[in-house]
Amino acid sequence: MNLSRTARWTLRLALALGLGVIYVPLAVVLLNSFNADRTFAWPPTGLTTRWWGAAWNSSGVRDALWASVQAGVGATAIALVLGTMAAFAVQRYRFFGRDAVSLLIVLPIALPGIVTGIALNNAFRVVLEPFGVGLGMFTVIVGHATFCVVTVHNNVLARLRRMGSNLEEASADLGADTFTTFRLVTFPMMRSALLAGGLLAFALSFDEIIVTTFTAGAGVRTLPIWIFENLFRPNQAPVVNVVAAALIVVSVVPIYLAQRLSGTAGTH
Repeated sequence: MNLSRTARWTLRLALALGLGVIYVPLAVVLLNSFNADRTFAWPPTGLTTRWWGAAWNSSGVRDALWASVQAGVGATAIALVLGTMAAFAVQRYRFFGRDAVSLLIVLPIALPGIVTGIALNNAFRVVLEPFGVGLGMFTVIVGHATFCVVTVHNNVLARLRRMGSNLEEASADLGADTFTTFRLVTFPMMRSALLAGGLLAFALSFDEIIVTTFTAGAGVRTLPIWIFENLFRPNQAPVVNVVAAALIVVSVVPIYLAQRLSGTAGTH
């Protein structure tokens, strides 16, 4: 499609404005993490790494970081198993209600987080509390897994559709059993999709706050919850900016790697 010079410049301007609205505030957060002024006077009167040291030495930040890592790893592990199994079931088998099952798997990521959080909170209190299991890290991991499954499922499903089944059928014809075929043929071809889905799932879990608020209870504080609780405390404001800046980097890296893996895999 050929566009006029005016249309091209209009689209470029719209793109620049859109990217500016998204990324300029993030750049301000990153710059303020080095702002020497505790009140964040603008423009910064000087730059310092003092707040980064204060954040690293904060036991609250370290505990929250560890909680986020635990929740992310646990949710990602569950998502890899369930998402992969669901993708194989939906793509490789025909059964009654297959389309409904596919919709139910994808639905959690489309629901508002507060709806999911309230539903999970009620379910955990009704089902788990009678057995002495209260809200904590386990419920956070399960809550995060509900939407992390979707990212793994979508990545694996897309890869299975591109792969087809010819190589697996050839392996079976040569005498390989189901598990040998999966280990030597299927898994190597879908490995990058699993890794990309896992990275995306970890990134989603790491910066999740709404579902975490309803499923964490009083004993678990992930990094996003720590940021929210300390956001309006004047003495903590510089450290909050440092943690937010670090959270931006930690969230961007897995997404970038997942995109690279997906793009590289698509060229083979």
